[in-house]
Amino acid sequence: MTQRVDLATVMDRLAIDEVVTGYAVAVDDGDWAAYRALFTASGRVDYSSAGGIEGSVGEVADWLAETMKLFPVRQHLIVNRLVRLEDVGGSPGDSAEVRADFLNPMRLAGPESDPTVTAPNFVAAGRYAFALARTRDGWRLTRVTVHETWRHMSA
Repeated sequence: MTQRVDLATVMDRLAIDEVVTGYAVAVDDGDWAAYRALFTASGRVDYSSAGGIEGSVGEVADWLAETMKLFPVRQHLIVNRLVRLEDVGGSPGDSAEVRADFLNPMRLAGPESDPTVTAPNFVAAGRYAFALARTRDGWRLTRVTVHETWRHMSA
């Protein structure tokens, strides 16, 4: 590999990491416009393993906007990111896949909830599968699949 190819690969990895981090931040902040902007126009999301829906990014963003009202406090941690860039003859291509673990502590809303208490009482964890494509606007998500492996709820 040449230094130019190495630099392009590093730049792609950083840009992809920013998209994955942006995904977590958008969900935690409830910024559904930012969430939608991370995807291609034909982007798909599958939350069915976590009891959610599978659909277009717009459908899922609308569903999340309603569902996340149940969790006024949330912090999405996405870790152990394994990035696989398409290899086109030794150069990075225009597609990538990321496998990453997540831990998502949240605080359930409810009439008995003390608004001053922010400790989590619901935690979900598992693994994401992200598929991305290079577009004119940079790297964008084409598909996100959530593989929830466990959850815990406490009083």
